[in-house]
Amino acid sequence: MYLLIGLLAISCCSCCYGFCSRLDGDSLASFNQSISAAPPLNWSFSTDCCTWEGIGCDRSGRVTDLWLPSRGLVGSLSISMQNLSSLKRLGLYNNRLLGPLLEVFFSSFNRLQVLDLSRNHLSGEFGESDKLPIAIRELNLSSNIFRGTIRSSFFDQASSLIAFDASNNRFSGSIPSSLCRFSSLMRLVDFSDNDFDSSISRDFGLCSRLWSLRAGSNRLSGGLPPDIYGLRELQELYVPENELSGQIDGRISNLISLKGLVLYGNVLTGAIPRVIGRLVNLEALFLHGNRLTGDIPLSLANCTKLEILNLRVNNLEGELAKFDFLKLVHLKSIDLGNNFFTGSFPESLFSCKKLSAIRLSTHNLSGMIPPGIVSLKSLSFLSISNNSLVDVNRAIKILSGCKNLTILLLSKNFYGEKLSSDENLIVSQGFRNLRVLGFGGCGLSGPFPLWLSDLPNLAVLDFSYNYMSGSIPGWVGNLPNLFYLVWSSNNFSGNFPVQLTEMPRLTSSEIRDHADKNYLELPVFVKSNMIDLQYNRLSNLPPSLYLGNNTITGTIPVEIGRLKLLINLNLGNNNFSGSIPSSISDLTNLEKLDLSGNRLSGEIPGSLRNLHFLSSFNVANNNLEGMIPFGGQFDTFPNSSFDGNPELCGRAVLRACGASDEPDGKSEPKSKLKSKGGNRIVSWIGFEVGFVVGFFLSLLATVKFFPL
Repeated sequence: MYLLIGLLAISCCSCCYGFCSRLDGDSLASFNQSISAAPPLNWSFSTDCCTWEGIGCDRSGRVTDLWLPSRGLVGSLSISMQNLSSLKRLGLYNNRLLGPLLEVFFSSFNRLQVLDLSRNHLSGEFGESDKLPIAIRELNLSSNIFRGTIRSSFFDQASSLIAFDASNNRFSGSIPSSLCRFSSLMRLVDFSDNDFDSSISRDFGLCSRLWSLRAGSNRLSGGLPPDIYGLRELQELYVPENELSGQIDGRISNLISLKGLVLYGNVLTGAIPRVIGRLVNLEALFLHGNRLTGDIPLSLANCTKLEILNLRVNNLEGELAKFDFLKLVHLKSIDLGNNFFTGSFPESLFSCKKLSAIRLSTHNLSGMIPPGIVSLKSLSFLSISNNSLVDVNRAIKILSGCKNLTILLLSKNFYGEKLSSDENLIVSQGFRNLRVLGFGGCGLSGPFPLWLSDLPNLAVLDFSYNYMSGSIPGWVGNLPNLFYLVWSSNNFSGNFPVQLTEMPRLTSSEIRDHADKNYLELPVFVKSNMIDLQYNRLSNLPPSLYLGNNTITGTIPVEIGRLKLLINLNLGNNNFSGSIPSSISDLTNLEKLDLSGNRLSGEIPGSLRNLHFLSSFNVANNNLEGMIPFGGQFDTFPNSSFDGNPELCGRAVLRACGASDEPDGKSEPKSKLKSKGGNRIVSWIGFEVGFVVGFFLSLLATVKFFPL
């Protein structure tokens, strides 16, 4: 990983050289009255204030250090602090201080060298006449609620400033690059996560000794100013998620010290500069989510220190196997998904022995997975979905030899092939660490694979949009970590196996709480109701069971109420009969429930009104009758949720009920069953982590996984 330049750590000297100044002691006492601390500060007013916790003094007894980070301080900064005129180091970061700063807060401390107020709840704008003191070297205001503009005059005395961090606030207007005119010593500048909306000023070229320039997640426009290309000591250029446009200038190769080039999430066009290989110190290159064209420059192979390469979601093309990865021996993660590369799997990647994550989804790659991939002993994440790979059983046998593989996404390949169910398909002890397996949209046939029963760590399983047949085996419910099942749009038949209602990760909150919460090598992107959600941990995915669009018969078992952790349940477009179990009301975390397109009869249980998180509900095209429950979430569902049930009545369908109808009535279900026929709705959820490929279509509620 490339070097992240941070503020220098400051250790506060708490020793006392002389008796505390009475003025300073009174000022600290007043400060103490304006805040509370947990536990209380070790400040005894019967002792010299120079001996107090977090306080340091000079030989004359003047307070030079007030350093109380992470002490649970709550309250506001009192005006008495302005009397501490000898302060050199003031550190109150990671507390819960709130309210605006004093009108001339910064100007009050003429000797201040280090000021860290980060990670509080301070707010407001800086005073019109306030200026940084001449001695200031490091200033960190990040992660507060400051707003307004930062004026150029704020820096006009700060000739010694080397680090300024204003990230994660609400500042707006232009980035005050004028600070470089006043301090040529600047090393770190961070304006990320604000609302700046200007172009990047040329004045940053005056910060000739700058190590890190960060301005991500704003609304900056235009291109990179040419003066930046003269910053030969720059190690990090971090300007992602803005509106930067134009081409990446070839002069970027002048930044010979650059370790991290992070420009993703902009609207950059044109080719990656041919001379990018001159950046021989580059460790991380993030250019994904732009509009770049052309191929991968061959000179990139000269960046032999490269550890992370992310070029996904661009318009890059060319035969991928022609790029020689042989010299990139330090490469740990490569993400090239959603481009237009062609050819076969690039076997030169196998020389990158440190690789732990590979994503080559959504290209035009063809052929078979080479057996040499097993030489990547650290490989944990592999996504090659949405290509034209062949021989699924050979692929499974080879990949089961990758002992550390945890994420395997093969969706939309091997179309029309038959997946072997032979438990001997995988090598001995193969896939023991596998947590995610994606085969969505492959058109595979065959019964449910028996070799899956020996994968103890499997948490996510996607077989959507295939032609898998036979019954769902009960042993699936014994997989101890399974919590996300996407088996929609197949030919599964038989009854709903009651063993599925015993899955540990869907029934026990204690087991769920102890689930692995480690970060994924590459993130999960989920498109839900047209909103892109990003998951960096697998444990944050919503527990789900999608069995829609099969031919499952019988009743919905009352034991389904055991799955108390379920958030999404889709049993739509099957052949379920009987009544809706009232035990579904025990699924108190449920947000989406689809039972449409079945042969369910009887009434909608009134107890479902207790599902307070339910935002999507669909029982259309069944044989339900009686009054539709009202109140709670049921008052928010559209009429279409109940279409195709002519015997339902109530406000939701604008059909009056008879006097004998009650919301919780126990009338006998009708024997007449409605044929689904042409009402069958094809739906699919295809799962792919990081590059999630596939989609789930239904009449109302939509959950989609797309490569981003």
